[in-house]
Amino acid sequence: ARDNNAEKSELKSSSRPSQSPESLCMTNCPTLIVTVGLPARGKTYISKKLTRYLNWIGVPTREFNVGQYRREFMKIYKSFEFFRPDNEEGLKIRRQCASAALNDVRQYLTEEGGQVAVFDATNTTRERRGTIIQFAEQNGFKVFFVESVCEDPEVIQENIVQVKLGSPDYTNCNTEEAVEDFMKRIKCYENSYETLDEVSDRELSYIKIIDVGQRYLVNRVLDHIQSRIVYYLMNIHITPRSIYLCRHGESELNVKGRIGGDSGLTTRGKEFAKKLSQFIQTQNIQDLKVWTSQMKRTIQTAEALDVPYEQWKVLNEIDAGVCEELMYEEIQENYPLEFALRDQDKYRYRYPKGESYEDLVQRLEPVIMELERQENVLVICHQAVMRCLLAYFLDKTAGCKVESISLNVEAVNTHREKPEVGTNTSDSDVRGGSDYCASSSVTQLALPITPPPIHYTCRTIHFELITYFCLFVVFLFPLISQEELVVVINWNPVSNVLIII
Repeated sequence: ARDNNAEKSELKSSSRPSQSPESLCMTNCPTLIVTVGLPARGKTYISKKLTRYLNWIGVPTREFNVGQYRREFMKIYKSFEFFRPDNEEGLKIRRQCASAALNDVRQYLTEEGGQVAVFDATNTTRERRGTIIQFAEQNGFKVFFVESVCEDPEVIQENIVQVKLGSPDYTNCNTEEAVEDFMKRIKCYENSYETLDEVSDRELSYIKIIDVGQRYLVNRVLDHIQSRIVYYLMNIHITPRSIYLCRHGESELNVKGRIGGDSGLTTRGKEFAKKLSQFIQTQNIQDLKVWTSQMKRTIQTAEALDVPYEQWKVLNEIDAGVCEELMYEEIQENYPLEFALRDQDKYRYRYPKGESYEDLVQRLEPVIMELERQENVLVICHQAVMRCLLAYFLDKTAGCKVESISLNVEAVNTHREKPEVGTNTSDSDVRGGSDYCASSSVTQLALPITPPPIHYTCRTIHFELITYFCLFVVFLFPLISQEELVVVINWNPVSNVLIII
């Protein structure tokens, strides 16, 4: 009872916002995702993955890790004694940190345009969860719980060694001391832990992930966002693996400076395919699957590998509509307003009778889901497709490592420089904030267009990447600590390159 009351009191102050009446929760009101589980059960990993996924599909999402608030408040961690249920000073600090996190949640969802907030903490008692529900009701938020339950001692031990020992809490501890302390920290929560129950919590919306995805229990999914969360969490796994993202070899239309089309490889493109095959053979990759688009240049690149491959229509290059197989100079001459609109907002701009990058992200979601389910995969695709896939995988906080290796094959440079201010040059990395480019219809607009050089807060497409013919490899380490993640993007502008992520 002491443990439950203590945990409840940690959030009591933050659960009472200034307005006294409950806010009306509409169908499309913000969602508060609340993690549940003992330490070392992968809650933060799940939180980061969910945040990355929801942002990638266009749902503004932010993670609020209570442990990070505690580290910023305390600066120095001493021992598990801080988490003892009878440690009054520790309870006071944890209460303040939880309050600060929920205040930030409220500000993000009500004032900053956020749609989903992930409240990453243990939340192990029914009283604690009830207090969070009260906070959400008073602010007009929906609540969806994500509980991770794991009793496999090997998985728990691996998580402690690979993740928790890299935490700032154990910077100056040896491995044995850190493991011993963290195991005692877990014990501080075990006696009061109340798991989500099918009977007692039947009115709540939640997913329970059991033994890192061996089983799932889903209860009362109420809306589209919650269904997407369930869909995503039931597809991810924690097995370390490599995902290879490869642009096709140089094509005939690339050499002519024409976009899109369905041409075959040039002599240099075939040489790149041969070098790619040699590289893959040296890696001795077990059970490698190869995916391509349905376009000639990716299929010809894959055929050089002399292994079975699978064609995906959703991996086809972005559809340029009426601009297919045109040079940029021809687009500027024939469709000057469309040319300018694309410069203004490259992510949202849709080619007449074609697609936008925003459309492409939605088209590629099934590929992301399958990549999360698979182990070692080589995806041979296109420039725009790779940009969108990398926008997902380059979120290093979710567990990716990036590296680059040159394959040393000359190729045409398909990159177009960012336009100077006051010009109408296309194919820029300008990320403005206008909505009128979301359709392919012609919109009257004063020229020249000079949008502010700001970054998207949600869906960042790295337009400066994948401008040459290259291979990317995505190394996924689900249990790796944030401090150990490395991002290296470096290639020769005139060479084909392998990028390892």
